[in-house]
Amino acid sequence: MPPPPTASAGELSLEELWMPFTANRAFKKAPRLLATASGMHYRDVDGRLVLDGTSGLWCVNAGHCRPAIVEAIQRSAATLDFAPGFQMGHPSSFALARAVAELAPGDLDHVFFANSGSEAVDSALKIALAYHQARGEPERVRFVGRLRGYHGVGFGGISVGGIESNRKAFAAQLLPQVDHLPHTHDLAHNAFSRGQPAWGAHLADALEEIVARRGARTIAAVVVEPMAGSTGVLVPPKGYLERLRAICDAHGILLVFDEVITGFGRLGTPFGADYFHVQPDMLTVAKGITNGAVPMGAVVVRRSIYQSVVDATESGIEFFHGYTYSGHPLACAAGLATIELYRREGLFQRAAELAPVWEDAVHSLKGVPHVIDVRNVGLVSGIELEPRSGKVGARGYDALVEAFRSGLLIRVTGDIIALSPPLIIERREIEQIVDLLGGVLRRLA
Repeated sequence: MPPPPTASAGELSLEELWMPFTANRAFKKAPRLLATASGMHYRDVDGRLVLDGTSGLWCVNAGHCRPAIVEAIQRSAATLDFAPGFQMGHPSSFALARAVAELAPGDLDHVFFANSGSEAVDSALKIALAYHQARGEPERVRFVGRLRGYHGVGFGGISVGGIESNRKAFAAQLLPQVDHLPHTHDLAHNAFSRGQPAWGAHLADALEEIVARRGARTIAAVVVEPMAGSTGVLVPPKGYLERLRAICDAHGILLVFDEVITGFGRLGTPFGADYFHVQPDMLTVAKGITNGAVPMGAVVVRRSIYQSVVDATESGIEFFHGYTYSGHPLACAAGLATIELYRREGLFQRAAELAPVWEDAVHSLKGVPHVIDVRNVGLVSGIELEPRSGKVGARGYDALVEAFRSGLLIRVTGDIIALSPPLIIERREIEQIVDLLGGVLRRLA
């Protein structure tokens, strides 16, 4: 019989599992194993408490193991464990689609379910192509992403994405008709900005250069994160997203916001589109839609996009795309319970109210050894560290390991630390995160 999930590292065989986005050899020499979770904390297999500074992986926005979500999943598993989504349906999938649509801004009121952010992005790319074909513009097949953008790990997502380490091993097979905007990160102008940097809106004008070079009628969609999270918390300059929206409008190009991280309260609003007051034509979500309890993703589209695709076919299937687990009953149960929990506890408003406290706390790390930038928006922060000579990423990795030893879970991308705690965080826990992290960085110095 296999060992229980709380078995210590010494009782487990670690060899068989190929871990994602992990230095497997280093991890298996000194594993960090989480056993239980509740509220703001994990416990590791040795029973040690670990404060969650990252909402798991940007996803546990309402805190861990919330009874309302757990019970909803249990009820669904006992009554409807699976229902096919092709030519069939079940009530919870329609109810969740409506709940998501009611949260979404403007006329983004139709929802296509997937199982992750990666699948949601690939679905959005297909929807964009289907939309232009339905409108009689099949030549619009080109996509525009952004350098340092992260859109999951499907071939579509890494094609429009711009994190080079994710792309280089697969470059020969990426989508061919993709261009990239420059990223917006510039320490010379924007180091230690609070909220949106003042400099950089002009970087959106690179889209006009792509339009001039490629021709507007070849471009289907621009895909960007409102705030680039996985690359190290890059906050958009003031006016930048507005200029992208205006350029897309001028040339009939769809604007897609990847809100896998910024959706469901992370910035103190339902979506990043609400926070930045820019409405996209589609947004992709995952993570916080179910509080991370069951995998789920979705694309939320404007009514006109749905109608164009559906009305283009007189009968039969209108869109040849989907997944076995699209709208899975357990995921829908988790999603409905999660959205109700957000509403009942006012967690989006709570995040907005705590954001100034969070901002002051994380910016207190300015002056700590090797901290070369602190940036923030909502309940998110990126702390950029000076790389060691010839060892990019080494200081960040050491910070990850030392923070865990100190009872704090952080996320690192190279030498950038990302913090994104659950929205239930208290002021004392904000202070605790910053105190623990400051101590880690001083010890590493």
